[in-house]
Amino acid sequence: MPETDPSAPPAPSVPSVVVFDVNETLSDLSPLGARFAEVGASASAAPLWFASTLRDGFALTAAGENPAFSDVAREVLVSQLSSVKLNRSVDEAARHVIDGFSSLELHPDVASAVGRLHEDGLRIVTLSNGATSVADRLLTTAGIRDQFERLLSVEDAGTWKPSRLAYAYAAAECGVDPADMVLVACHPWDCDGARRAGLQSAWVNRSEAPYPGTFLGPTYTVASLDDLADQWS
Repeated sequence: MPETDPSAPPAPSVPSVVVFDVNETLSDLSPLGARFAEVGASASAAPLWFASTLRDGFALTAAGENPAFSDVAREVLVSQLSSVKLNRSVDEAARHVIDGFSSLELHPDVASAVGRLHEDGLRIVTLSNGATSVADRLLTTAGIRDQFERLLSVEDAGTWKPSRLAYAYAAAECGVDPADMVLVACHPWDCDGARRAGLQSAWVNRSEAPYPGTFLGPTYTVASLDDLADQWS
């Protein structure tokens, strides 16, 4: 038998619950760029809008609030579009962009990966800073809603991720110890927050970007969700 290194960290345990982030991790936000272009703005403004929405949501959370994602997103968008020469009113432009969320689709690697995890007997849930209705539409349209045990939102947790309380809420709802859960996200800040709350984390690095050294490292790193199930096979 091969010798083991006594100084090596123990291998992570196989989780019983896989917790998926929704926006960007499951949903492909790239079509929102076309929505910006359709109202006369730059398509490249879409990523800044999403990042700014998270920034303001995090700031309000730190101040003790628990705002609705849709409210924060709209206010940020109106502010961002107010300095742009649009082909319609700011309110109409903001509505057109936000309506794009209702037509987003899953990344190509999601359905097959979720199917494998479900077949392997793992419990699958979502935990989003957005509303559960967004996740429900996304997964129902893709025909995989039945493979998710439950859809969770920080609206019910009382605080946005990456607050420790958001992940604790998910663990309590699923009736498991945080260590028995793995948070799957494409956002390093989410993986860091999950680790600090006692969960395992899996970073989905579709862009081959370096992981920020200021965050706690993820338990797993995968280039695609198709690689995720391989971690526990």
